[in-house]
Amino acid sequence: MRELFEEVAGQSPLDPGEAVRRASRTPQRKRFYKEAGVTEADGGFCVTLDGRPIKTPSGRVVLVPKRAIADTIAAEWNAQGETIDPLTMPLTRFANSVVQSVVDRADVVADDVAKYLASDLLFYRAGHPEVLVAKEGAHWDPILFWAAEKLGAHFILAEGINHVRQPDEAIAAAREAFPGDPWSIAALHVVTTLTGSALLALALAHRVREPAEIWAAAHVDEDFNTEQWGLDEEVASRRAARAVDFEAATRILNAMQA
Repeated sequence: MRELFEEVAGQSPLDPGEAVRRASRTPQRKRFYKEAGVTEADGGFCVTLDGRPIKTPSGRVVLVPKRAIADTIAAEWNAQGETIDPLTMPLTRFANSVVQSVVDRADVVADDVAKYLASDLLFYRAGHPEVLVAKEGAHWDPILFWAAEKLGAHFILAEGINHVRQPDEAIAAAREAFPGDPWSIAALHVVTTLTGSALLALALAHRVREPAEIWAAAHVDEDFNTEQWGLDEEVASRRAARAVDFEAATRILNAMQA
């Protein structure tokens, strides 16, 4: 089971894209268990396969802090047919990553998220056409205003791609608003990686905008290009795959706040 769980989890713990790429290259295994369930344990809940708790490749029991998360992971295992498809198990991959690579180093992962605040997607604006400028402003300005007013994080905007150094005080203020538990930090990291914006991830964690609004804000430029030139099937396929992991991370954030 350990080899299978490693395949489900993916090679790069906090990179959903790499996890999906690896899973798509891995031959599917036959289902070897009858039923997945959830049991209580010290400090949380365990997902079990025929009564045996699932473990990370290093042998750690996957201990989940919230029943809702554990139930969803168990549902992923129960939903498998004769063969196991890792692409349909985003919460399982997420849980493995957290237990394997985040619980003992949440501060390091948070610092990695904070690096995005130095060159966040929301800081770099189009100069033209006016329609795109307006779309970026409509989606991104409310998040920046929230960061300034509620967090005390005042960032500098730029036109184009020329790098602008952000105030250390702004980065520190936003960093202070990060959640403290490993599961939320891991979810924050996943959303940041998927959207290219730590501020969008932070706004999602603080429920400043609905998930659909955050996802739309992350794809303003992409959607504008689609409107102008038509749908690129390859781009759309990659986006759909990323959306699965975005939804999983959103579920984690919501469950941790419940």
